[in-house]
Amino acid sequence: MTDILVIGGGIAGVSAGARLAAHAQVTLLESETALGYHASGRSAALFEAQYGNAAVVGLNKASAPYHQTANGGYLSPRGLMLVAGAADRADFEREAASMALAPVDIETARARVPILNPDTVACAALHDAAWDLDTDRMIQDFAREIRARGGTVMTGAGVTSIRRSGGAWHVETPRGEFSAPLLVNAAGAWADGLAAMAGVAPVGLVPMRRSMARLPAPGGHDVSGWPMLIAVREAWYAKPDAGKWLVSPAEEHPTTAHDAYADDMVLAEGLARYEAMMTTPVTRLETSWAGLRTFAPDRVPVLGRDAAQPDFIWCAGQGGYGFQTAPAASQLLADLVNGTDPQVEPALVAALRADRFAA
Repeated sequence: MTDILVIGGGIAGVSAGARLAAHAQVTLLESETALGYHASGRSAALFEAQYGNAAVVGLNKASAPYHQTANGGYLSPRGLMLVAGAADRADFEREAASMALAPVDIETARARVPILNPDTVACAALHDAAWDLDTDRMIQDFAREIRARGGTVMTGAGVTSIRRSGGAWHVETPRGEFSAPLLVNAAGAWADGLAAMAGVAPVGLVPMRRSMARLPAPGGHDVSGWPMLIAVREAWYAKPDAGKWLVSPAEEHPTTAHDAYADDMVLAEGLARYEAMMTTPVTRLETSWAGLRTFAPDRVPVLGRDAAQPDFIWCAGQGGYGFQTAPAASQLLADLVNGTDPQVEPALVAALRADRFAA
C-alpha cells in the first residue's frame, strides 16, 4: 500500500508525482519500459509562453520561472518566426499580435533563415522569447525527485484492471498489484479508457495525431542558430534538431489511443506546403514519426479530483503543451489534492478543474 498511485510516465505523470511526493508516498506506474515513450518523447520541445489558448498561456507564464532556474534551467535560445504569403496577411497580422511577434521585412527574415523564398513569403514576424526545452532531462529530474522523496517509479507496469474496495484503489499490472487511497490518471491518450476501467465517467478526451519528418540540414546550411518557423494558421512548422531539420504538417487528426506513426500522405502534403515557401526542396527524409496530442472538449487541460469520485484525480488533456505547462500544472494538481491555496489565479484554477465537466 502506498499513499498515491500515479498512472502514466510521461511529463504529466512524473511532474505530478514529484510534486505530490513532497507530502505523500507516491508510486508511479508506466506501461512502457522507459519514461516518456509516447507523446512526451515526440515533443517539438519548445517553450513559447504565448503559444496556446488562454488557460494554456496562463500555465505557460506560471511555469516560466521553473523552466528558467530549476536544476540549472531547462532552456536554451531558439527564437520563433511566423511566415505567410501575401493572401494571408490578415491572419498573419492577427497571429503575430497574439504571440507578441515583431513584423520584419523579408530581407531581415532571410538573414535569419536564408532558405525562405522571397517570391512566396510576403510576411514575417519574429522574436527571440522562445526557447528549446531539455525535455529528457526534465522527465528524468522529476523522476529522480520522486525517488529521492521515498517514492517508486515502476516501468513495464501496464494496467490490466482497476477495482475499488476497502477505501483504496487496487491496480493490477504484470509487475504485481498496487494499492492506494488516491489514484492519479496521467495516462495521456489512454486517460479516458483508464477512467472507464476504474468505473469513472470519461470526460471526452480525443487523441489527435501529429506527424513529423527529420530532414538533412537544408542546402547544407548550419541550422543551429535558426529560429523555429511556423506558417500562418499552423499549416506546418519547422525547427532545428541536433544539426538536422524537423518539419511537421501540424495536422490534428482525431484517432484512438495507440502507438502512433506518421501518415505518409499527410506528411507529403505538409512537406509540399512547406516547400512552397522555401528555395531549397526536400530531397530526402531521414526518418518520420507521429505523436498523439490529446484534448478535452474545450481544449483545456483537465486537472484535479473527479466530481463523482473525488479519490480519482485527473491529470490529462495537455494537448501538446505538456512540457510547457508541467511545472505550474503539476503544482496546481498537488495544491488541489492537498487542499492548499493554488499559486495561480482563481479564474485559471476554475478553467482547469476536472469537475467542470460534471453534469
